[in-house]
Amino acid sequence: MIAPLAVFVSLVLNLTPTTETDAILLMTLEIAFAEKSDRQLCENEAIAVRKFGTKVADKLKRRLADLRAATSVKDIVAGKPQVLFGKYKHQITVELCDGYCLVFCANHNANPLLESNEIDWSRVSRIKILRIENING
Repeated sequence: MIAPLAVFVSLVLNLTPTTETDAILLMTLEIAFAEKSDRQLCENEAIAVRKFGTKVADKLKRRLADLRAATSVKDIVAGKPQVLFGKYKHQITVELCDGYCLVFCANHNANPLLESNEIDWSRVSRIKILRIENING
């Protein structure tokens, strides 16, 4: 059975998936949130403007649009995505502006792994936004 979202996406794009695999390839990143407050910041521009100011809120809106348009994490190029290490291993940070960044991780029940036991970001289609932070303090 072809997933309903994939069918919807294929209809909007005027594509005809022939198999479950074709339909899945048409899907975009699924985004979840670690905290309800981060969901509110990301879904309500007025709240983001109050907390961060117009410039950061606008970049946040653009980065979220980039995430929603991507089919995997590897599709993301804006904001200089970087995989973190050490304590924050398996997390990615994406720059916003003025020292702010968006941090997320893979959010599969069983995250896709490479032979090296690192996350295979090219196969990640579900992410969880962990935090929005100012790296300057």
